[in-house]
Amino acid sequence: MPASPSTARAINDRVALRLLQQEGPLTAGQLKQLTGLSRPTVADLVERLTAAGLIEVVGESGEQRRGPNARLYGIVADRAHLAALDVRTEGVSVVVCDLLGRELARASVPIADDTGTGPAVEQAVTLVERAAKEAGAERLHTVGVGAPGLIDPATGELRDSSGLPEWHRRLVAALQERLPARVIVENETNLAALAEQRDGAARDRDTFVLLWLGHGTGAAVVLDGRLRRGASGGTGEIGFLPVPGTSTLPSATDCEGGFHSLAGSAAIAELAAGHGLVATAVSPGEPEAAALVRQAVATLSSPSPSPSPSPSPSASSGADRFLSALADRLAIGAASVVAVLDPGCVVLGGEVGQTGGEVLATRVGERLTRMSPLPVEVRASTLGGGAVLRGALLTARESAQDDLFAPRSR
Repeated sequence: MPASPSTARAINDRVALRLLQQEGPLTAGQLKQLTGLSRPTVADLVERLTAAGLIEVVGESGEQRRGPNARLYGIVADRAHLAALDVRTEGVSVVVCDLLGRELARASVPIADDTGTGPAVEQAVTLVERAAKEAGAERLHTVGVGAPGLIDPATGELRDSSGLPEWHRRLVAALQERLPARVIVENETNLAALAEQRDGAARDRDTFVLLWLGHGTGAAVVLDGRLRRGASGGTGEIGFLPVPGTSTLPSATDCEGGFHSLAGSAAIAELAAGHGLVATAVSPGEPEAAALVRQAVATLSSPSPSPSPSPSPSASSGADRFLSALADRLAIGAASVVAVLDPGCVVLGGEVGQTGGEVLATRVGERLTRMSPLPVEVRASTLGGGAVLRGALLTARESAQDDLFAPRSR
């Protein structure tokens, strides 16, 4: 059935807004060419969107042209301000952007293990409020929050999870109370996968698995372009996966003995120490494992020393053995995921995946080729730990645009 005139107008408006978002400022003529709409229809939608405060004239298309046909229209970037939060066990990071995703402010605060729930929540909320003020935002339209743990698929709320601080759950409620904004919560690894698909290592994939390697472990599953959360929101809790090479089995309340015991930051640090490796984090909050993997990769990449008459074990050989042993461990978890989902692509995400780069990804891929009959490509993250904030921002931006670009009742 043909769309009603009001529905057709709403569809045309959203198409035009999406084009302006993706392509940047456009003239009415360019909108006509890209949408295939008639000149009068484009003129009407430009008038409607301008009157609604969603677009404005931002310049002219060139010195050779003058007049109405040369006007460049762009989205009103400050029509809404957005915030993205990356909530970790050791602190919170926030970035504030405009509707076009341009960063206006960024800040972070560490939160010690012995900080009480109330003070921890207050530190985090105050951080968001200060960042919004620095960005010149009178109010935030939407806040995207990435946090570890399970997100209830029915309510969208962060569920009780063992091993995570109480202030995580309280923070979401506090943000909703203190900020006149829509607050959206999503698992951190899921957000990282969205960011890697949009802007990172999986841009050409609609089916892949992100294996998160940071302080802890996790996985995100994207099948046929859709993020899969599972019946209880627990898809990707790979830290609990029983694996060989550990001294015990995980339980419902503790992932010790699961894949986390092989690939968590503390386990990787212990593995590195056994091969004589030491390293210092380059930024506050960086997992020790990421610094160690970075150092190992750099050692392999540096020029080899001149051979000596009596060779002894070198730093290079220690780094090589460490990365090989780490690849063995990662391949165990990845092989289980590949056997069940056949994703065709595994992205080694998080800080460890990014610092390991192609060196680590290639080694894991070689092992998977030997372990699995299913073809799979292993890629290194290009966004690392920053993928969580990026994914939270993308989620907030999509939600805000869905609201602002929606047709209004007349």
